[in-house]
Amino acid sequence: MAKVLILGPRAPAALELARHFDRAAWTAHVADSVSCRLSAWSRSVRRAHRLPPPRSQPAGFVAALSRIVADERIDLLVPTCEEVFALSRYRSALPQSLRVLVDDFDKLKALHSKRRFLELARDCGANVPDSLAVANLHEARNWADGQPLVLKPEYSRFGVHVRLYPHGMPEDAPPLGLAQAWIAQRFHAGTELCSYSIADRGRLLAHCVYRPAYRISRSSSFYFEPVPNAAIRGFVERFVRKIDFTGQISFDWIIGDDGSATVLECNPRAISGVHLFAPGDGLPAALMGESTACIEPSAPRPKMLAGVMLSAGFAQALRRGSVKQWWHDYRRADDVLSLPGDRLPPLGGLVDVGAFARIALTRGCSLREAATRDIEWDGEELPDL
Repeated sequence: MAKVLILGPRAPAALELARHFDRAAWTAHVADSVSCRLSAWSRSVRRAHRLPPPRSQPAGFVAALSRIVADERIDLLVPTCEEVFALSRYRSALPQSLRVLVDDFDKLKALHSKRRFLELARDCGANVPDSLAVANLHEARNWADGQPLVLKPEYSRFGVHVRLYPHGMPEDAPPLGLAQAWIAQRFHAGTELCSYSIADRGRLLAHCVYRPAYRISRSSSFYFEPVPNAAIRGFVERFVRKIDFTGQISFDWIIGDDGSATVLECNPRAISGVHLFAPGDGLPAALMGESTACIEPSAPRPKMLAGVMLSAGFAQALRRGSVKQWWHDYRRADDVLSLPGDRLPPLGGLVDVGAFARIALTRGCSLREAATRDIEWDGEELPDL
């Protein structure tokens, strides 16, 4: 029986992948450097392993992975979160016979950069917003010349620190922070979409598009509405072929009133689109690079994090006066955490939140930072082992 080791099981996307592999008669293991009971308590996971944090202990992270791979006789290693960058950087330290679903580190670095990605995205069939690297607010203001714009750190995630100025930059805009470059980008109005894809050596093997219909502030979404889009698929096919990409790759989009697609940024990792695929759609074969054609969700239905939809989603609906629409959306979506015969993951997720809350209190940071700071990578040099 083939065995897979999935990293980032703190995330629902990793739980989803574990279930797909289990249904395809694989043995699924998971490994993480923080609490990951969300996935570890699933009946689809054979065993959960603890890793040193890749951000602060890269040598220990790689050594632990090597031990797990050898002891458990792992055939495939799949990252889901930002540990993908450390895994790519130190890929050579792992057995060459092991399939590790990462691409070249310099390629991933370019995709993670909000500036360099847009340069790569040109001539692939989608609109690419004008942008400029800026060091301060003065440079951004001069470049925008009163026009609508977006300001974002060159390396960031979940929309954190992003500033939207749809009516131009106000006079009292706060100075830019963080010890990294910022990107000034032309603002495009429209509908936000996200795409998730799997590619192998430039071949698109799995693809889906969804609308993040409900989200926490302007950050993570917890309701995923499938929205097939031919223009987006065409772009992704051309883009992965252009850069000869292997791995999981995701994009953020704006669809204008005229239907035009504008690509905003790239995440070379898994996102919530993975939840849209049905058990028999063949994700394990795509991740192994064995699919002969590109798969899309065979039965696209909205998916959600039901617990968050019932709490944060309902609170949003009350504030907006849209409870009727919220109830309609809730009833037509499927939960991605609790499934018949596998009901413990939501409870495990609550335990994880408690663990992250303790970290946040101890270190004086936000809950989101506590949940991701051990794997975040903002373009800094990674040391040799």
